[in-house]
Amino acid sequence: MLDQVTPLILTYNEAPNIARTLQHLVWANKIVVIDSDSTDNTINILESYPQVQLFQRKFDTHCLQWNYGLEKVESEWVLSLDADYIVTDELIAEIKNLSLDSTIDGYFARFKYCVFGKPLGSTILPPRQVLFRKSKAIYIDDGHTQLLEVKGQSSKLSAYMYHDDRKPLSRWLWAQDRYMVIEAQKLLETPNSELSLSDRIRKRKILAPIIILFYCLILKGGILDGWRGCYYAFQRVLAEVLLAIHLIEAEKLKHDSAAQIEKSMQYQ
Repeated sequence: MLDQVTPLILTYNEAPNIARTLQHLVWANKIVVIDSDSTDNTINILESYPQVQLFQRKFDTHCLQWNYGLEKVESEWVLSLDADYIVTDELIAEIKNLSLDSTIDGYFARFKYCVFGKPLGSTILPPRQVLFRKSKAIYIDDGHTQLLEVKGQSSKLSAYMYHDDRKPLSRWLWAQDRYMVIEAQKLLETPNSELSLSDRIRKRKILAPIIILFYCLILKGGILDGWRGCYYAFQRVLAEVLLAIHLIEAEKLKHDSAAQIEKSMQYQ
């Protein structure tokens, strides 16, 4: 099975992470990487791995970037990875033993979030469909991120994947700020009836940061992970606060624009 799988990775200034990710992919014949004009040491690291096939594409949306990457994959199966994902030995062994004759077209993997390299006992990361047949898959936009649509049957892998991002806080804040602009636009433009319960709570602004703190520390047991659990919880709270600020800003701008249009119409 491993001979039929090509890892696909998106990168942009991932020098703190990408070598660690690639070290767990030495089994792959080819690794397709779509880079968005990195300015740090990412390219030098990628070029030090002979299996890496590097393509440059200016970033516009995650959806288009991933679909461009799918076009470059030649194998039947794709292993879709962020640049800070670690494929564990247990997960590699599980993939290796999958049947090529199976009717399954995609597999979900569960995640463990790492803080400074150590996995937490529990996080709010949902399972993600990371392994799938290329011919059955396409990415679509979903707020600040993307969704993978796989036409066919799906199953779950039992082993975990690690999410181990070691970029500095300033870079994390930069990325979250960009993400939340898009996320706020999605929440405001989507009718409430089409939003999930969690997204409807996020639109309330004040509630979401409080709920996420309680959820991460108490319900998910983050407090048992000590300072690492608190660090993760505070990250998630900060992300929700950024979203609330962008929601307030977007609503104010929309209200002012509508008032200005109404005022101009009165003078016509």
